[in-house]
Amino acid sequence: MSDGAGKPPVVIVPEQTNITSGTAVQEKLINAARVFSDLLKPTFGPKGLDKMLYKSDGTTAVTNDGAKIVAELLVKHPAAKMMVSMANSQEENCGDGVTTTMLLCGSLLQEGNNLLKKGLHPLTLVEGFRKSLEIAKKQINADSIKLDDSKLLSVAETALTGKGTEGALDLFSSIIVESLTAISETQETPRAENIAMFKSNLGNIHDSRIIYGVAFRRRVLMDSLPNRLSNVRVAVISGDIKIRKMNRNAEIQITSANQLEAFVDAEQERKNHLSQSLINSGASLVLCGGEIDRDILHNLAENNILAIGELDSSEIHNSSSSTGAKIVDSIVDIGSKDLGFCDSVIWERNEASDMVEDIIRIDGCKKPGLVTIEVGGAGEIVTEEIIRGLHDGLRAVSLAMEDKEVIPGGGVIYSRIAHAVRISSESEPGRARLAMEAFSRAMETIPGTLVENSGNDALDSILELRTATRNQEKFVGIDEDGKVSVIDSAWHPQTIITESLQLACETAIGMLRIDQVISSRGD
Repeated sequence: MSDGAGKPPVVIVPEQTNITSGTAVQEKLINAARVFSDLLKPTFGPKGLDKMLYKSDGTTAVTNDGAKIVAELLVKHPAAKMMVSMANSQEENCGDGVTTTMLLCGSLLQEGNNLLKKGLHPLTLVEGFRKSLEIAKKQINADSIKLDDSKLLSVAETALTGKGTEGALDLFSSIIVESLTAISETQETPRAENIAMFKSNLGNIHDSRIIYGVAFRRRVLMDSLPNRLSNVRVAVISGDIKIRKMNRNAEIQITSANQLEAFVDAEQERKNHLSQSLINSGASLVLCGGEIDRDILHNLAENNILAIGELDSSEIHNSSSSTGAKIVDSIVDIGSKDLGFCDSVIWERNEASDMVEDIIRIDGCKKPGLVTIEVGGAGEIVTEEIIRGLHDGLRAVSLAMEDKEVIPGGGVIYSRIAHAVRISSESEPGRARLAMEAFSRAMETIPGTLVENSGNDALDSILELRTATRNQEKFVGIDEDGKVSVIDSAWHPQTIITESLQLACETAIGMLRIDQVISSRGD
């Protein structure tokens, strides 16, 4: 009998632990990632369709925005979680291009899986992908075009195409450009974070407009408060406008009516002092983050001063950024130097509405640090989708303004990258050439998907596009009808294309380097 015979085996991990090794690992991970990217494929491009999301709380959303779809999915598979992490990184860095990143990563994995089945080593595949990525970056830099006003407007139109905003594409694209231009004087780098959104719940989408200031919903406490103010000096108070309560309980013994009257008079005098501080400052609009005492409110109304209270911190900050007013903590110390300015303030009473709040619009701010896009339309789901599209457009335009360079859309750049990588692969002596050829085929997924979603044959179009790209014609890609044609009206910021390609490639490489999956759950 051999040594150790009959002894129990050494147990390192629990019995339910499942260990998968070899090519089966990559195949499982790649298939899971492909399912995830294929989910977004029908939503891509100007002819992309929408998804209806039915959430766990019973609410629904209709969208073709990749970031929104990814955010709502409850994924469990580790490969799918890697794809979600990639999508979140793209959304945080650029605000657009999530679906493109998903499609590229899924296609790279599929092409890589085909080579792995033929016996190509994963590290050889990684080497070829990395070489191809460097060639792609050089091609992107070579095809970058200097930004001008017409291309900036085209960037907005390209980002909005295929979204809920397409019904008023010209209006919303001009609104995006104008809103970012408006804050460029006060913001070194205009960003989407400096643009607020306000849903009017009235009219239709063609009633949307820019408010050079802020708009919010709060109840105007008195009908006697002034309305339709012009040339307004604005005071922004972070706290309450009332007498502060004592921190400790105290008892005051009053032995005569004169003492009671003196006590009441003293309290009223303190209120008058607070009111007079605001009146002397010269403000005709007071925005407050807390409560406003009724007596003080009456005093302000008598002096033709509009006061709005109980604003949240974001509304206080936005009002300060728009009007240029300083956020003041102590009312007693407020002065004219702390005030901001706007051309007009209008509030609308909603008596017949289910909403208890009135609409207050502060407009005409000079050199605002923040402006507001008022989105018209009464449909909640449609309006939410429009706002998501506007955010994508704002992020794209702000990146283009920062880059000062743009890349042609319509799949042009991916076709040109595929051609450049294919040419370079011919001088590659090793097996990495196979990986480079796979990379070039993966790049053609983008124009191919544009064709498919338009209802045309992808194979014929890709072959035609290859010929046009090889002949070094003008920027040739896929137009809105899914046809191969010269692209001169669709543009993307360089950063979105570069970041998308980098993330897709690195995520695919990360999955291809995994050779073993250890699951403690046994699945």
